[in-house]
Amino acid sequence: MSLVIATQDRMQLLQQAIDAAWNQDYPGRLEITIVYDNHPEHPELARSSRNREVRVISNTRSPGLAGARNSGILASSGELVAFCDDDDAWKPSKLTRQVELMRSENAQGCVSGIEISYGGKSMVRIPKVDTVDTASVTRDRLTGAHPSSYLFRRPFLTGTVGLVDEGIPYGYGEDYDLLIRAATHGRISVLPEPAVDVLWHKGGSKFSRRWEAMEAGISFLITKHPELTASRQTASWLHGQRAFALASLRDRRREGAQVAAQSIRLNPRQPRGYLALAVAAGVLNPQWVVDRLNEKGRGI
Repeated sequence: MSLVIATQDRMQLLQQAIDAAWNQDYPGRLEITIVYDNHPEHPELARSSRNREVRVISNTRSPGLAGARNSGILASSGELVAFCDDDDAWKPSKLTRQVELMRSENAQGCVSGIEISYGGKSMVRIPKVDTVDTASVTRDRLTGAHPSSYLFRRPFLTGTVGLVDEGIPYGYGEDYDLLIRAATHGRISVLPEPAVDVLWHKGGSKFSRRWEAMEAGISFLITKHPELTASRQTASWLHGQRAFALASLRDRRREGAQVAAQSIRLNPRQPRGYLALAVAAGVLNPQWVVDRLNEKGRGI
């Protein structure tokens, strides 16, 4: 079993993620590969025991999360490959429960629910499907199927599906793209319980690059996966996200309003278009909106 944790330099959070993986009740061998992206390594994190090992390497591929994850995948050796973000932590039986489910269903991969911690509150999100197939993952982004819960068989991931796409602008949505591709090629089981503690940071990123990344990433995914806009409901949701991101950029507010109108025409009940219009008009602050959504365990 291999775990890949991509990081820059959040030592306290990273150590928490490592310890949670190290203390899994999974009895098999677990190889934990820490991949430093655009930051000097901390070799002192390396350690080993009878069936646990922590290795520290640098990202040797394109800078960013996608390249770092691929560096870790290619440098590891387990027959199963898992991901965890450096600010998340696995619950003690996460691996055991997922491996058991994959074996019982002869699945090529597995995701689970999550428990989100934000502003002193905890919220559980569990995908409302038994398996992640093309229809479910393109109809609903399945945010409960967080990348820190991803577990795949290595031959399926590296051969059939292919590595994480390093060509996505800013790496935005690389996890969603990977899940779409995986669902197309094999059975992805859903463990219907929160197996990962996910930490959301209050305030988040306030830099314009965040909104540029969201708009560019969503536009790329829509082009790469035309099936995402096959239904009016999903198309409205995605264009609503794009509109919100554009509206949050001062020099692109007019474009944001235009895309918001497109989202509303596709589905008048989709709230993102209206939120984008309010942001474009200067009525709402985009970060305030995101913070309020995060308090409910949701994102824009």
